[in-house]
Amino acid sequence: MEDLSNYRRSYEKSELLETNIPEDPINLFHRWFHEVEDFEGQSTSGAEVNAMTVSTFGLDGFPKARVVLLKKYNEEGFVFYTNYNSEKGRAIEKNPNVCLSFFWHTAERQVIIKGIAEKTSDIISDNYFDSRPEGSKLGAVVSNQSQVIPSREFLENNLKELEIIYDNKTVERPKHWGGYIVRPVEVEFWQGRANRLHDRIRYSLQENYVWKTERLSP
Repeated sequence: MEDLSNYRRSYEKSELLETNIPEDPINLFHRWFHEVEDFEGQSTSGAEVNAMTVSTFGLDGFPKARVVLLKKYNEEGFVFYTNYNSEKGRAIEKNPNVCLSFFWHTAERQVIIKGIAEKTSDIISDNYFDSRPEGSKLGAVVSNQSQVIPSREFLENNLKELEIIYDNKTVERPKHWGGYIVRPVEVEFWQGRANRLHDRIRYSLQENYVWKTERLSP
């Protein structure tokens, strides 16, 4: 067994106080996102600020988490795209309660979002799909995401065949591929602090569509 008990660091880059937060968690997320984006632009880590972990309840009863890319957010929610027939798509179909999490280690920040996922409209999915590079479009067509395949060569050969079929042709969005919007019901902001006395502020959506804020013990 490898002992990792000495993996420690002190978090001292920022603070999260009730006197400096907006009433709406989306506004705070927006502020943090762009602060981290600016910080990452000055670093050499090459991190994707919009990378987030999506956690679902699997059909086998186990929770499962995977990293996807956030593609849009506003007051309504957080949008990402995937294959609806994938493991995560089938899990969301059965139970739309999901969790999104961002960990921006260079800024010593974390955001955890509980919400309800629903498919975006066909127009939104079409518009995003049309904006993708041709290779990404073909990748969405060729991949039966989460299905067992015999080899890497099988996938690459299928892609070559599609490249010939779609040569000088428009690649249309498969009906089983599109977006999800996660409508938040709870958003927690975590700011690392010294001595493990981290700042944790939780926003909870109330019945009258206002957000209640509470400080949590670290």
